[in-house]
Amino acid sequence: MLPGRDIISMMDLSREGIEEVVDLAGELEDERSGRLEGKLVALLFYEPSTRTRLSFEAASKMLGAETISIDSKEASSMAKGETLADTVRVVEGYCDLIVLRHPAEGSARMAAEFSGVPLINAGDGSNEHPTQTLLDLYTIWKWRGGLDGLTVTVAGDLRYGRTVHSLARALALFEDVTLTTVSPDNLRLPEDLVGQLDGLEVREGDDLEGAVESAEVLYLTRIQRERFADPEEYRKVAGSYRVMPELLEGRDLVLMHPLPRVDEISPEVDDMPQGRYFEQSANGVAVRKALLSLLLEDGDG
Repeated sequence: MLPGRDIISMMDLSREGIEEVVDLAGELEDERSGRLEGKLVALLFYEPSTRTRLSFEAASKMLGAETISIDSKEASSMAKGETLADTVRVVEGYCDLIVLRHPAEGSARMAAEFSGVPLINAGDGSNEHPTQTLLDLYTIWKWRGGLDGLTVTVAGDLRYGRTVHSLARALALFEDVTLTTVSPDNLRLPEDLVGQLDGLEVREGDDLEGAVESAEVLYLTRIQRERFADPEEYRKVAGSYRVMPELLEGRDLVLMHPLPRVDEISPEVDDMPQGRYFEQSANGVAVRKALLSLLLEDGDG
């Protein structure tokens, strides 16, 4: 059910495709095998990454595949002026699948046009991060058993937060989902994105405590310093929202965060049952095992 050979945007995925990934992730969560033995995965990361890069590498190796990598523009011929298109055309000759993170919006879509092997978008600037959303949905699915009828509050940097952009697009594929957004005025969800969310009830505001009242999932994001051209504009909104234990006590919800956190979540929350962000991060391995298997295994498995 996946869209051809690439995973670029949540807009490319159907509900059935998402469910296929989530179901397989559940089957592969504890698997270490040779199902991808002989396959080679190229990790091209032109922005910093801990969780995404390491979980793709772990997923590959747990299933018997090997990896090669570039971890910065300066460590590649792009520092000499080589285009991303040319880099992709070179690297496809060395591997069976490319995982790409790049600071430019739309870079993954463009790169896929030049790649003869499957390409997975591991984050393209402030645009999208589809594999993060798939592990987010898997985390919710494990806790709740389904995604229809869900009430979600997202808070923080919703303008530049690519994880939220992908999550909102995915939630629109499920029935009776309500999305409440909480952010400073200048960091609201982009209007063009809201216009794409047919079938998803979106409520906008700036009161975190009020928005949590009916939420089953509170999804927090950091204010991203690196996305601001003007440091003063960043300082105006830094620390806008911070979750303390008292906000969560007695509430039947899960608190999620794509990480890294800065000061949005008090360390005192880490041991509370609502805090699922480290479990969420660990789930990235299972989801990326599923994606690699679906894109790389031979048709007969």
